Amino acid sequence: MCWQCDHPGATRQDYLDVLRSTVMKEGWAVQYVETEPPFGYTVGLSEAGLPELLITGLPPERSMLLLNAVAGYMVREVTPAPGDIFTFPDRSCAEFVEVTHPDVHMGWAVAFRDGPIRGLQVVWLDADGHSPWCPDFNIGGPRQPVLGDRGPVDT
Repeated sequence: MCWQCDHPGATRQDYLDVLRSTVMKEGWAVQYVETEPPFGYTVGLSEAGLPELLITGLPPERSMLLLNAVAGYMVREVTPAPGDIFTFPDRSCAEFVEVTHPDVHMGWAVAFRDGPIRGLQVVWLDADGHSPWCPDFNIGGPRQPVLGDRGPVDT
C-alpha cells in the first residue's frame, strides 16, 4: 500500500509527480498514513483555493470514502466552516475542525503546494452519533485524535 515502500529507488520528486498526475486527473489525491492511530488527508485541493481535508482513526477504505465525499462536495458546492456538520450518503455524520498545524500532519499536501496550506479535519461521529468530545464516544472502538480546536457550533 505504501508507494515509497514499493518504489525504494524513487525520489521525493517522483512521488510528487505521481500526486500531480492524480490531482490533474481527479482534482485531488488522498494520502493515507499507516501510523497508530492512522490518518488520511487530501493533496491538491489547495490548488483550487480550498482547504485540504484530514481524517484520523479510520481504516484506509473508510478514510478515502469520507474524504472523497467531502472533497467532491467542496468542489461542487461550498466549503464547510469549522463547527459545520456534514451528513454522508450512508447517513453517518462528521463535524469540521480547523487543523491547528497542517504543516505537521499533512506533509505531502504542503510539499505539493510548496507553501502553507489550510486544513480542515473531518471529525466523524460514532455509530451512536457521539463526537470525540463525548465521554461515550466509540467505547471499545478506535480513538480519534482531534488536531485543532472545536469551532462554533449552533445549538
